Amino acid sequence: MRKYLHVLGIGIQNTLVYRVNFLFRAALGLIPLLGTIFVWRTIYGGKPPGDHVAGYSLAAMTSYYLLVTFVDALTAVAEDDWQIAADIKDGNISQFLLKPVDYFLYRFCLYVSGRAIYTTVALVPVAIFAWFQREHLVAPADLTAALGFAASTLMAGLLQFLLAYTSALLAFWVLDVSTFIFILFALEYIASGHLFPLDLLPPALTKLLMLTPYPYLCHFPVSVYLGRVNDADLARGLAAQAVWVVLGFGLAKFVWSRGIRRYSAAGG
Repeated sequence: MRKYLHVLGIGIQNTLVYRVNFLFRAALGLIPLLGTIFVWRTIYGGKPPGDHVAGYSLAAMTSYYLLVTFVDALTAVAEDDWQIAADIKDGNISQFLLKPVDYFLYRFCLYVSGRAIYTTVALVPVAIFAWFQREHLVAPADLTAALGFAASTLMAGLLQFLLAYTSALLAFWVLDVSTFIFILFALEYIASGHLFPLDLLPPALTKLLMLTPYPYLCHFPVSVYLGRVNDADLARGLAAQAVWVVLGFGLAKFVWSRGIRRYSAAGG
């Protein structure tokens, strides 16, 4: 374990170099969020006081988008998928095949270090933004919701990494994985509830999306926090999320084992 802790430490040191970039990225990322909140305020402004949209009050809707920003900062991959694809394309993974270092754990340590630094830096502008929006924010529904949110966010991060890792492994078969990454990102952005709450969709479509892993990346953790998931659905949702994590891990290992058979490198 010492070697992976060393990788984690090196990753933190390397990521700290870009702390100012992260600060500006997080701060500028709040501009679209502010625009979205203004749009919803306009929508609610034309309704009778106390009226809800798909069960969301204005405070709940504002909290939803702020929590989405927070979960995204905790779990989203930065350039991990591009770096993994570049390692395969450039032959840099050869060194890991000759040493007692698991490439999956190596990349996971770098992912954790990157998220730790980015989240720490991003908390500054997000906390300031939340302070100015405090009258429109809601607290966790109860202790169960808070604990469920924490557990669900943790598994969302694992699932996020597994999806990015597996998609990047397509570099074993194709020269440029950018098209696949962009397609998956666009699908994830909509189907995960990042763009809007999935409750706004027709019920049949929402149920269909819940059969995929994408809602568990964002929509489900936020819904748990807001108390929109009862105890029975919370248990089923966490179980489903855990199943997707296990399946994602198995798929990642399978794709790696198949891809490494096609891998070849010369020179160096």
